[in-house]
Amino acid sequence: MSTTDNFRKHTSKNPIQKFLIHNFYEQLLSIARDISPDSVLDVGSGEGFTLSLLKEKKIGNTLEGLEYSEVAIQLGKEMFPGVNLRQGDIYHMPYADNSFDLVICSEVLEHLERPEEALQELMRVTKKYCLFSVPNEPWFMTANFLRGKNVSRWGNDIEHINHWSGGAFSQFVGAKLE
Repeated sequence: MSTTDNFRKHTSKNPIQKFLIHNFYEQLLSIARDISPDSVLDVGSGEGFTLSLLKEKKIGNTLEGLEYSEVAIQLGKEMFPGVNLRQGDIYHMPYADNSFDLVICSEVLEHLERPEEALQELMRVTKKYCLFSVPNEPWFMTANFLRGKNVSRWGNDIEHINHWSGGAFSQFVGAKLE
């Protein structure tokens, strides 16, 4: 069976990669725990790594993942059989307005041709909170380059078409809230 970049990232034996993933999840789980949501939707859930951790840490009672890639969903169903994953489109999610206490969208928006439309749809289905994560540029590309990843592209991931610094992403999200 084929794999995905997300699967390879999460199962990497590279100690730097493992350290970065661990720290990322420590932050995400801390925020989610503080929010104490009843229902969680992870959009762009990949194979369900985030949902599996939320379930393990008993964060949220209803956990659902929406993923575009059928390969990722198949891998996820094999790896995490108790995690609820379904195929769907971030631009047209099959949920009513205000369906989830917490909507997570981590490491997805940088891949999208229309991130503004996706952001509107994410905000439509949440009733309380959205938790977004994108690579912080130029640090992400610099770190990739220094660890020998995507060297010919100066560290830029071939699938990333949007690049935000922390401030630029805050402005992007803030502009959509007005």
